[in-house]
Amino acid sequence: MDRKALGKRIRTERSKRNLTQEQLAEAVGVSTTYIGFVERGERTVTLEKLIDIANVLHVSIDFLIEDSINAPPNTDFLLLETFWMKASPKEQSMILDLISTLLRHSQNN
Repeated sequence: MDRKALGKRIRTERSKRNLTQEQLAEAVGVSTTYIGFVERGERTVTLEKLIDIANVLHVSIDFLIEDSINAPPNTDFLLLETFWMKASPKEQSMILDLISTLLRHSQNN
């Protein structure tokens, strides 16, 4: 796994959400030093803590480790994920309603 790329992505997502290392560390249940090591790629993060970090940052694990995955990216999913991440909570609700309506309509035809 590319620890530096993972750390950079965690730092970027944390910053986007205006979280300090201290706030992320507290939410995940680790020390600020640990988060610093992870963000600099100096320490390997456990799967359990990676899940916790992803949940706090509201991103998927595959998004965090995408630099380490050899499979080609699913560009449709990445586009949807981009829309979702940029949407406000109200817009996210509208997106879910729209998808639900489309799925119901397609099942009825």
